[in-house]
Amino acid sequence: MLSNPKTLAILIIALIAFVVSLLGGALGNAFGLGFLGAPLAHIQIPAEPFIPTKILGFTLKNTMVTAWITIITLIVISFFATRRMSQVPRGLQNLVEVFIEFFLDLCERIAGRERARRFFPLVMTIFLFIMVSNWIGILPGFGTIGWIETPKEIIHHAEEKAEKAGEVVNLDSIHMQIFEGDGAFGFLSFGSVSEDITAAEYEEHHGVEEGRQAGLLVPFLRSANTDVNTTLAIALIAMVTIHFWGFSALGFGHLGKFINFKEGPVGFFVGILEAIGEVAKVISFTFRLFGNIFAGEVLLIAMAFLFPLIGLIPFLGLELFVGAIQAFIFAMLTLVFAVMATTAHGGEHH
Repeated sequence: MLSNPKTLAILIIALIAFVVSLLGGALGNAFGLGFLGAPLAHIQIPAEPFIPTKILGFTLKNTMVTAWITIITLIVISFFATRRMSQVPRGLQNLVEVFIEFFLDLCERIAGRERARRFFPLVMTIFLFIMVSNWIGILPGFGTIGWIETPKEIIHHAEEKAEKAGEVVNLDSIHMQIFEGDGAFGFLSFGSVSEDITAAEYEEHHGVEEGRQAGLLVPFLRSANTDVNTTLAIALIAMVTIHFWGFSALGFGHLGKFINFKEGPVGFFVGILEAIGEVAKVISFTFRLFGNIFAGEVLLIAMAFLFPLIGLIPFLGLELFVGAIQAFIFAMLTLVFAVMATTAHGGEHH
């Protein structure tokens, strides 16, 4: 390694970048440095409004906008992959065909040819939507570009929340970031790790100095699957369709899996457990996907706070992998549950 100048140069550059990243982030700020860092971004579980004003009395959420972007992206890819189809596929058509053939073959091996052709559209749609929305969510600008909520709005929302809980709002517990610039545009400057202010300090000093503003960044875009409403909607669509297939294949015999009087008290109790299991599947689907993707976003925010620049790189690769794996798990579980729903009671023994 030392005898190869190129390898040695790359190693030295990587080491310098690591040291600069370490000293420039929040850890370096403890020693009076932190010249690359900015305050830790505001994190909350509910999706934020895309814009501060309502449209026809409806609050448009940033996760909903991301879901639309995902759908448009898939439509555009489909259009360009199929607009000049040929017997000998090339380019994007070839890539899409290989992808679809792989999943169709996998479905046929699990469900059999006839059932696989029926289940494949939903399974493939779920996989593509989840994977693309997960990958889009780590693009630059997601969670970092948005509008700034003013201190007045922040305090008002805190007071409303405290009033509902029968408590008195504590202004010292409300932390806000300080942005460079004023009006509609603001940004967090490098080396501003420690620059935040509480609502109590803001009111005591009657604001911040001229040319700066306090508030919280509300991002325009956020990964669709970090909103539990999105993951719940996908889970409900999957489970409702699975039971529709079950009734189509078995008739009222599918209902007999859950309401069983023929096999005595034991059979009835097992049926109740099966019904509880179906509800548990919806909950599992919802929170497995939501938890993994939301935790991934929090991890990226934390790494950007601790190690600016180089600290994000390995975790971006990890999030790409996790995004694809979570989509694959969701899709494959949907397929397996569909096979189970369309198999008669005891049919698995044949």
